Amino acid sequence: MVALLRVPSSLEDFAVPAVCVLIFFLSYTSQFLFYHIEPGPLEYGDAVWFNVLVGCIWWCYDRACTVDPAPKGWVRRLVKIEKEEDGDDVDGNEDGEEVKIPKGMRWCKKCKSVKPPRAHHCKKCGRCIPKMDHHCPWTSNCVSHTNLPHFLRFVLYASIAMSILEYQLYIRASFIWSQRSLPAYLGPPVWALAHLMLLLIFNTLVLIGLLLLFVHAAHSLATNTTMIENWEIERHDALVERARKNGGWLYASGGTKMRIVHQEFPYDIGVWKNLVQGMGTWNILMWIMPFGGAPRIEDAISYEENGFEDEGKSWPPPDPEKVPSARTKPIPIPGPSMENFSFATIEEEKAAFKQRQEEDYSRRRNFYKQEVDGPRVVELPEEEEEEGDGDSGYDEEYEEGMDGEEGWTNAEGERLRDFGVDEEAEDEDDIPLGELLRRRKARAYEA
Repeated sequence: MVALLRVPSSLEDFAVPAVCVLIFFLSYTSQFLFYHIEPGPLEYGDAVWFNVLVGCIWWCYDRACTVDPAPKGWVRRLVKIEKEEDGDDVDGNEDGEEVKIPKGMRWCKKCKSVKPPRAHHCKKCGRCIPKMDHHCPWTSNCVSHTNLPHFLRFVLYASIAMSILEYQLYIRASFIWSQRSLPAYLGPPVWALAHLMLLLIFNTLVLIGLLLLFVHAAHSLATNTTMIENWEIERHDALVERARKNGGWLYASGGTKMRIVHQEFPYDIGVWKNLVQGMGTWNILMWIMPFGGAPRIEDAISYEENGFEDEGKSWPPPDPEKVPSARTKPIPIPGPSMENFSFATIEEEKAAFKQRQEEDYSRRRNFYKQEVDGPRVVELPEEEEEEGDGDSGYDEEYEEGMDGEEGWTNAEGERLRDFGVDEEAEDEDDIPLGELLRRRKARAYEA
């Protein structure tokens, strides 16, 4: 789905003007064309309704582009952060104070602040976005908790208006085709035929894309998921399937052993509640009105959960790719995010890994070669295997995405960065808070 939204980075600055030009071209030049081809211009009532829809498109597109997805400082303003007490899990804020992280939240090293559930750091916007769906280049804005309804209404009105236009274009193209046997001078001028052909091509292609996008967005709204969370769900299912074939365990960086258990998505609370939460009101009329509102930023700090999982578990589930290397000696912190890790000393991990490599390397190589969707096994030359000390063993086996690069991609070949997520920030936010505090103190000491 993100392929429909993708724009080359060199052209992103022209995306919004291009959309405005496209709206003008389809909406207004088509009505001008209808005066020059049979069966003539739109009737008065049809013209009024069509232009009202076009006005709704302009308004909703403006709102989708200009409504701030995350007001500056929204986390610090809404989340009460307490100073640490002895024995608490802590991290450092940008002022150097030691603070206690509220339950269920993570730490964003880029914002130097806590990260509420379902928030992600956008590399384009440069801050954490609440309930981030994706960064849309066509609006030059993130689709988030605070502006999702505006984006949905824009796609809805555009789909309706373009469907009407498609019907009107089809009528006129069919009429011209029915008169094809007449002399050319009795038909429309060449420029009108070319204009009609361009309108049909652009309108048809864009309409198909918008309809697919609207169906996908409506399904996500009904299930209370975002594009990013759909990616996370698919990733988690893939990890569970891999772990099932290995007795429920996978190995993270540095050979750290990690148990993977299936976890249900916690925020799907029923279709009606999902719709009310996503649109910000229970009033159905306000869902489709162009001047309708959106959820408040104050509601983005916590979300109702369905209770399918234990209260201590958080989303997204642990991912081996985001686990810090055991060589950094992370400090395990009691809690749901660390309960699946089994840490040991560096020497024990080296010895265990070398033994595991000797016993399982051949079996794993043959096994994974037979798996279509499984991780790719990279075979090193024999001399490198014998000379290695085991530290790089984990790097010998990795997942290759559909784009040929290292790292997992979903069935459509998408990575988190394709949704605008800052993957560097995502990799770091699962580091134990004690490790972050130790790094901050070390930097202060070196300075």
